Amino acid sequence: MQESNQRLIVIAHRGASGYLPEHTLEAKALAYAMGADFLEQDCVLTADDVPVVLHDVHLDTVTNVASVYPGRHRDDGRFYAIDFMLAEIKTLRVTERINLKTGRQVFPGRFPAGQGRFEVPTLAEEIEMIQGLNRSSGKRIGIYPEIKQPAWHRAQGKDISRIVVNALHDYGYRSREDACFVQCFDPIEARRIREDLGCQLRIVQLIGENSWKEAASDYDAMRTSEGLRRVAEYAEGIGPALPQVISGVTVDRAAIVTPLVAAAHEQGLVVHPYTLRADDLPKWCNDFDSLLRMCYVDANVDGLFTDFPDRAARVRDAVVGER
Repeated sequence: MQESNQRLIVIAHRGASGYLPEHTLEAKALAYAMGADFLEQDCVLTADDVPVVLHDVHLDTVTNVASVYPGRHRDDGRFYAIDFMLAEIKTLRVTERINLKTGRQVFPGRFPAGQGRFEVPTLAEEIEMIQGLNRSSGKRIGIYPEIKQPAWHRAQGKDISRIVVNALHDYGYRSREDACFVQCFDPIEARRIREDLGCQLRIVQLIGENSWKEAASDYDAMRTSEGLRRVAEYAEGIGPALPQVISGVTVDRAAIVTPLVAAAHEQGLVVHPYTLRADDLPKWCNDFDSLLRMCYVDANVDGLFTDFPDRAARVRDAVVGER
């Protein structure tokens, strides 16, 4: 089998989501063909405890759930995957992401909202497709599941981490040598996955901003040398937000690189920042290829999440060729 283990990796963020609706099997198959090394799976649970691949615990921003099941929202007006059986979710059609406040497509230049026939895949369906493609192509493209909102799931009476880890084990993902990273924003849960659930897969601690309230964590403290040392006790890598790696550019257009990557490397951690989008560039950058090169060359990251894996793979290959 061909091994996708080059140091600089491309992680397809929700698949080739710059071209097809996010987290659909079609978007993952396209990302596979475009040269991604890993395909991301955001995992949430259904009412019958099936892990499905959705970025949010809600269904309403990426499916037609409000028209199919108009009375099934909670008091906040939102439709939650955990309130639906898998068979019900399978009746829904996935669409390009919509802003609920405006009713408009979040990325207007992408695949037309409401067009095509796409569905919400289960984690098992996605793994089987990727493993099938690995067999037929001779490649070894990996998976990169995220445990979404574990504390929230636990408050709903469900242990999402145990269910997802067991599913990964069932499909042969068990050790650090396997083509799989497990990511989570919650450091308490990430440590639990390693120590209590006995998961030996590579773990990536996602790092957000404290204002996001992704978890009851101090991400500012996590980015310090001491914080990274603690992360290295249970994880193999970190997934910081892009501004935590590159904060801007100088008057000469050189990248202003933060100390984070170097500090993480000192602790033996790989660094995979998120999310690079050609149609949502930072204010200080007007060229996607330049942004990719800044990450791979100037910031010295080990991989990155992108909605445009074909473009990232092309720049990555050029960078590797120059070394």
